[in-house]
Amino acid sequence: MSAEQQPLKVMVYSDDHNTRNDIRVALGRWVAADLPEITTVDFATAPAVVRALDNETFDALVFDGEAVPAGGMGLSYQLHDEVANCPPILVLVARQDDAWLAAWSRAEAVTGLPVDPTTLPGIFAEMVRKHRAGAPADGEFATPVTHA
Repeated sequence: MSAEQQPLKVMVYSDDHNTRNDIRVALGRWVAADLPEITTVDFATAPAVVRALDNETFDALVFDGEAVPAGGMGLSYQLHDEVANCPPILVLVARQDDAWLAAWSRAEAVTGLPVDPTTLPGIFAEMVRKHRAGAPADGEFATPVTHA
């Protein structure tokens, strides 16, 4: 099986089980015909995220910016400093006014909470495509926040 056919391994981080479930359901198994199938792995705490990234390879990360006690934006900022070849990160924020914080976090993409199942897959797919094409990291192509 070629690298193109390997499933995309996606980390989903939120302290809220319902938010993790909403993200998984919105992404489904395929976000676009030109991208491989998705497999997701859930994490509820920031320490578990860091441990997993020390021991496993992920193709993309989706973080709840509102998670507590460690929000996805702060975790994104930390990981961009600490993880070599950090996978692209999509951060979900509850308020459109927090989009600037997502840009500060160096997230490659951002969208709104609650999870919008019609918007999230497209933003995620765009982020993955740009990353695979070697586009600059650290938020240089962050997608604007959209709310339904």
